[in-house]
Amino acid sequence: RKGKSETIISFTGVPIKAGRDTIGVLSFDRENGDEVETGNFGSDVRFLSMVANLVGQTVRLHQKVAEDRANLLQEKMRLQSELHGKYSLDNVIGQSKPMQNVFAEVHQVAASRSTVLLRGESGTGKEAVARAVHHLSPRKDKPFIKVNCAALSETLLESELFGHERGSFTGASQERKGRFELAHGGTLFLDEIGDVSPGFQTRLLRVLQEREFERVGGTKTIKVDVRLIAATNRNLEEAVAQGSFREDLYYRINVVAIFLPPLRERREDIPLLAEYFLQHSNKEND
Repeated sequence: RKGKSETIISFTGVPIKAGRDTIGVLSFDRENGDEVETGNFGSDVRFLSMVANLVGQTVRLHQKVAEDRANLLQEKMRLQSELHGKYSLDNVIGQSKPMQNVFAEVHQVAASRSTVLLRGESGTGKEAVARAVHHLSPRKDKPFIKVNCAALSETLLESELFGHERGSFTGASQERKGRFELAHGGTLFLDEIGDVSPGFQTRLLRVLQEREFERVGGTKTIKVDVRLIAATNRNLEEAVAQGSFREDLYYRINVVAIFLPPLRERREDIPLLAEYFLQHSNKEND
């Protein structure tokens, strides 16, 4: 080839290899053909070969890193898929290790008849987990009944749980079944059980021990088959030590305890929750 000044241009090129694969060519033009004849050709080739080797090694390194990353992502997706199939709850969002531990415990305890105590701060999803325990249990086709113990006075809570007979108190114009009766064969979820009064704890203990009770104003003993799930955000051990919570009731409900972590201890679940609420909002608002 000739340049603008009609001088001879020598072309030198070497292959760029990544492993055994040729991925390109590194070349240049030397405008002085005389210098090639005087022995520069060999040094040019050696220099180009060294640079081509460095380029090839760098490309190969990037390829290896990309392959390793792709393999890791594929393995992560496979493991997440396995975990989602083995340890997941349809109504609870979370892929963090603390939540996977919760899911595993729920799957393990759901098949039994054991009383479950859900512990954790307000807003950690105790009711959602209680529903999951019920729906994974053999009682899934039976009722799931919930009662917030902190929202009712002792008198109202007694009537709500055990029901009442007609005329048992002012306003009791007809017989009414309590939540224990309504949950017969299924699951009863007592939320905020740590807030019930000491007086009511005694009657509740008897029901949990004997699985029988009388309605308010009644004398007939009613037997029920109910699985109990309780929840609290209080420190029950401290309440027992202070005498505000019965020790025998504590051991009766604390058969299997599941601790629900707050969101600040599972920050990796925040993007999942944000995406869920975004999609939910988009769907509602078109």
